[in-house]
Amino acid sequence: MSGAPRHLLSVADLGRAGIVEVLRLADSFAEIAERPIPKVPTLRGRTVATVFFEASTRTRLSFETAAKRLSADTMSFGTAGSSLSKGESLRDTAETLDAMGVDVMVVRHAAAGAPARVASYVSAHVVNAGDGQHEHPTQALLDCFTLREARAAAGAAADDLEGLRVAIVGDVRHSRVARSDVLALSALGAEIHLVGPATLLPPSLEGWPVKSAGADLDALLGELDVVYVLRLQLERMRTGLLPSLREYSARFGLTAGRARRLPESAVVLHPGPMNRGVEIDDAVASSPRSRVTRQVRNGVAVRMAVLFHLLNGPDQAATRTAAAAP
Repeated sequence: MSGAPRHLLSVADLGRAGIVEVLRLADSFAEIAERPIPKVPTLRGRTVATVFFEASTRTRLSFETAAKRLSADTMSFGTAGSSLSKGESLRDTAETLDAMGVDVMVVRHAAAGAPARVASYVSAHVVNAGDGQHEHPTQALLDCFTLREARAAAGAAADDLEGLRVAIVGDVRHSRVARSDVLALSALGAEIHLVGPATLLPPSLEGWPVKSAGADLDALLGELDVVYVLRLQLERMRTGLLPSLREYSARFGLTAGRARRLPESAVVLHPGPMNRGVEIDDAVASSPRSRVTRQVRNGVAVRMAVLFHLLNGPDQAATRTAAAAP
């Protein structure tokens, strides 16, 4: 498999070379979405199961769409009505699906490390679709792909994000998206700043390859290429980590006024779903700066690339042949 990892549990499983390889594969698969029939036979005969112990519509549908466009068979497991209500364990569930001949399990779980535990139980490949406050590697990959796309449109080099200045704003401490994005963006050469109230920033920057962390978003605005706005988890209000939504929006919300102070070429990302009027102004979310819709669209191509990468290895010639097939 030419160096492809067996599982994708963390961005670190890929490293810089692996990230670049997946993004190049995604370039090939993105073209499929433009076809009258957006489907290729690349993974015909393979089975991809989405195994979601935690609710998610966007990520689950994106993986299922990716698998179907590659002609894989799909299975969907959710906790509602499952044997978990009868006391079945995580291991029992994973081993049952593995015994059915599943090739890839896409696992989402509220507990950090759960996909890694599943990987230790099964012969199938495992993709982490978000685990607790740990990581969400495919979200980071689609974010990198979206930024490469924006850079390429501006005539910049396609395979790295060298020198790109990114602010990740909001509840960084509890965000699996932030952790994966910091690892992926820094591996591609971006300069990263974490912004948020002290209660929502990491207590230590050890293991966070970032340039700065602080509470002054306004001081950075004129120098940024990207503002990555994290969803504010409103339950933080109930745990005393935030004084009020009004104060949070005033200090850290990406308002129309703040957006006007960004460089003309700067773009805005958000992992969704958005709390419009809280962490991001409605007008900014719908503005030409926003790449939120592109993130969703690009997520399918990137997840196609991840599935192919795990099952077939990063063989560019094979990918070009597969992508060209009717």
